[in-house]
Amino acid sequence: MKFAVYLPIAREFADARLLADLAREAEEAGWDGFFVWDHIALAPRGEPWPLADPWVALSAIAVATKRIRLGPMVTPLPRRRPAKVARETVTLDHLSGGRLVLGVGLGGADRSDFAALGEDPDPRIRAEKLDEALEVVTGLWRGEPFSFEGKHHRIEEATFLPRPLQEPRIPIWVGGVWPRRAPARRAARWDGMFPVSTEWPRERLTPDDYRELKEFMGRDPFDLAFTTWGHEGEPADIGAYEEAGVTWWLQEAQTLADARRRIAAGPPR
Repeated sequence: MKFAVYLPIAREFADARLLADLAREAEEAGWDGFFVWDHIALAPRGEPWPLADPWVALSAIAVATKRIRLGPMVTPLPRRRPAKVARETVTLDHLSGGRLVLGVGLGGADRSDFAALGEDPDPRIRAEKLDEALEVVTGLWRGEPFSFEGKHHRIEEATFLPRPLQEPRIPIWVGGVWPRRAPARRAARWDGMFPVSTEWPRERLTPDDYRELKEFMGRDPFDLAFTTWGHEGEPADIGAYEEAGVTWWLQEAQTLADARRRIAAGPPR
């Protein structure tokens, strides 16, 4: 199992320079990865939060580190232009020396991040856009003439260069709710899944849930990520999650003081 720090880009963390400093500290302390949220706007309970742009922050993190994996967890592709994401991700992959993981998903239910910005909040439409966008992004990554005609996206023989450093391509993890089958089927077409429970963050998935999910996937290697977000401390038995198939442990922190404490302590191996 590998261990990553998982931080918001909001409130105290709405500072790309600070996030880069924390990522450097995490690398020095022996962590394997550093992942951040991706939001444009957040207003829980009607209170707007300060936010940093995730892609600017990830660029700063890439320059500040040399070894650890990094990426958005997860970027809501339905509200992003896939051609722009293809360009951003390849640039970031080169900037980091081939350390990017692209986490994708439908996006959360917060109105401020979708409907309030003129984006269609319908989950069925978002799912259609996500699947099409994945085809566009990975098609453009190939560095060959690429065309696409979909319901929501259209590309007329575009060629994007350079290609990503990573082969066969940048790893893609799909976020989604388990035991709903549609997100898992989508994730099975790619490289990993960042699953959460139907009651997340109030309830987290158990080792038995991950065991069932791994069996459903029927693939190896295949990354399965677990996050401690919304819970104090770690579950009693990290080994039980590893035995159940979890390959990445994403350790959250909700305050800057907590983040510095957890980072300095190193991964809970």
